Amino acid sequence: MTTPSITFSAKRIITASALALSMLSFNALATSPAHPSGLNQNMITSTAFDSTNYLAEKKTEMFPVPSEGMEQHILTLQPLDNESDYMVEIQIGKTQLVDCNKHGLSGELTENTVKGWGYNYYQVDSINPGPSTMMACFDKAKTEAFLSIPGSLKVNYDSRLPKVFYLPKGSELRYRIWRVESEFNVSKIK
Repeated sequence: MTTPSITFSAKRIITASALALSMLSFNALATSPAHPSGLNQNMITSTAFDSTNYLAEKKTEMFPVPSEGMEQHILTLQPLDNESDYMVEIQIGKTQLVDCNKHGLSGELTENTVKGWGYNYYQVDSINPGPSTMMACFDKAKTEAFLSIPGSLKVNYDSRLPKVFYLPKGSELRYRIWRVESEFNVSKIK
């Protein structure tokens, strides 16, 4: 008689363990992709300079020096065997205190070319307060939130040349990696 209850208890433990393991597995899928080498290392290195601490590096010396009030952000991508399977998404904005309304920023991201080199870089000249809803916020508490300028930029993963951005001082450049997870499907007439 005690054997069925022990078996039932063991099934409960196994079921609970399987559920816990599946929840952990789901969380692992929600993170940025690991470096293909299997090591947990960053695929992008970020450095930033302004006009007072600018340091010309060999890979970026052809790009303009950041002007007064601007920052130069350099994203250096680690070489990969299959770079065509990856993309880099960029968001530009600021972290600000906001109330219960939906807030935005305005600013225009432009793509420029280094004269004589043909290398591209990106620039935002100014970031200003943008549109906002005007709901009555009964809870007067404000929270920190990242607000971005409209749109995001997705560029091909290419480690041969750093990605260079010029942004107003005090703004943020956020980036993440996208990786292909599936094969191409083919559309054809049956």
